[in-house]
Parts: sequence; structure tokens; C-alpha cells
Amino acid sequence: MATASQWIQGARPRTLPNAVAPVVAGVGAALRIDDISWWKAGLALVVSLALIVGVNFANDYSDGIRGTDDDRVGPMRLVGSGAASPGAVKSSAFICFGIAAVAGLVLAVTTAWWLVAVGAVAIAGAWFYTGGKRPYGYIGLGEVAVFVFFGLVAVLGTQFVTVGSVDWAGLASAVAVGSFSTAVLVVNNLRDIPSDSESGKITLAVRLGDAGTRRLYTELLLVPFVMTVVLVLATWWALVGLLVVPLVWVALRPVRAGALGPALIPSLGATGQAMLAWSVVTAVALALG
Repeated sequence: MATASQWIQGARPRTLPNAVAPVVAGVGAALRIDDISWWKAGLALVVSLALIVGVNFANDYSDGIRGTDDDRVGPMRLVGSGAASPGAVKSSAFICFGIAAVAGLVLAVTTAWWLVAVGAVAIAGAWFYTGGKRPYGYIGLGEVAVFVFFGLVAVLGTQFVTVGSVDWAGLASAVAVGSFSTAVLVVNNLRDIPSDSESGKITLAVRLGDAGTRRLYTELLLVPFVMTVVLVLATWWALVGLLVVPLVWVALRPVRAGALGPALIPSLGATGQAMLAWSVVTAVALALG
């Protein structure tokens, strides 16, 4: 039976910035419009956190039973390592999805019923990323889903439920956060190209190859700073987003140096930290503006 520490590792805490950052950015964009509903912001954070932990457990389960994690390079997997049974990990994933569904339903009832459909699509996307007979993460569409769900949907959804509308500043923030979040997945899949190729998991990184994936990662990390310049149209305070450049350089350095395997793990953490930092300072800037 897996220990508490192993379950925490299985939840992949390094990915939590992917859940927190879009909510922070959405709140900042909402405050630019008007006062917001803070309890709805809290529920949006619950939805986001529950979904990302749920998708992490779902990936652990699905990749584990397929044998994709037999030669894992990164953090331990519960099923692949044999620390926990597939059934227990699958149940944990659906408990998380259930928490997200309940919190999301409260938001839908108090905001707009069509959010139920958005939530259902998000949960389905979380499961079928590596689950089901034809997982879309195995054909190179994982990055698209991350950009949409943990960028556009999460940021604009937070802005909408907290203030009742969305605007162009929210969209710019969503594009920035989505690019950061996608970059996290890209560098993760760059690290796993050899094992994914052998197991038949044809990620976008496998399709692009080593050099192409490194270029894509670099380009994705440039997008948030383009959005910083765009957000200057809302407030000059947005320029504080440029303070995150040193963190991005820390993340880029191993990728540009040609690091492989475990040597790319620091880039994962640094990318998440840069995303969260950009979201916080930009949210504050938009609120002040």
C-alpha cells in the first residue's frame, strides 16, 4: 500500500501552479472590471485544483495499465511503480473529478447553467487525455487541450464567474497563462521522448523531435511577454510582468543547453514558478490599473 508521501508525489505537486495561476490571472482581470465575488473565486480555485490532481491520477492509472510508465524517467508513478493498485488510483481520480463537478455545479447554479456543459467537457478532457481506447494525448493533442482548458477556459471562466463578464485583458491573460501551462507539458514530454517513442505514446514532442520541441518550448515562453506588452494598453503597471524574465531564463537554460532526461526536471519546476509569478504580478497590475 502506498504511503501518504507516495500519494502526494503521485498527485504531482509540481503541476499545481498550472491550477493556481489561471485563477489568479482571472481574478486580476475581473478586478479590472469591477468588484468581484470572492467566494466564487475560491470555488473556481477548488475546481481547478481538483481537475489537475484528478488528471494527474487519471494519467497515472491509464499510463500505468498500458505499461507506458515501465521505464519512467520523471517523478514516481503509483501504478507504474507498483506502490498502489490501479483501482485505487482510478478511484482517486474520480473522487477529484467529483469534487470539481460539485464545486462547478454550485458556480453554474449561481452564475449560468451553460457552465455545466463547460465543466462536463473539461472532466471528459481530463479523463480521455490518456484514458479510453483512443486517448488524444497519444496522438499529439495534449498541448492543445492544456492551452484550452488550463489557459482559455480557466482564466476566462474565473473572470466570468467572479464578475459576470469577460474582456480583452482577460483573453490576453488567458493566452499568456495557456502558453506557460503548455510549455510545462512540452518540456515534460521533451524529457520523455525516448520512453514515449518506445511505448507507442506519440506525443507532440515525439512528432516534432528533439530540436523542434526545444524551439516550441522557447516560443511558448516568449508569448506571455508579448501579452505583457499588449496589456500595457490597459495599464502601464502591466510592465511588471517583465520582472519574471529571469525566472524564464532559469527554465530555458537547461533546454537551450541540450539537457536530457532527469536534467530537464528543473525546467519543469522553473516554468511553473514563472507562470505563477507572472500571473500574480500581472493580476496585481490589472487590479491597480
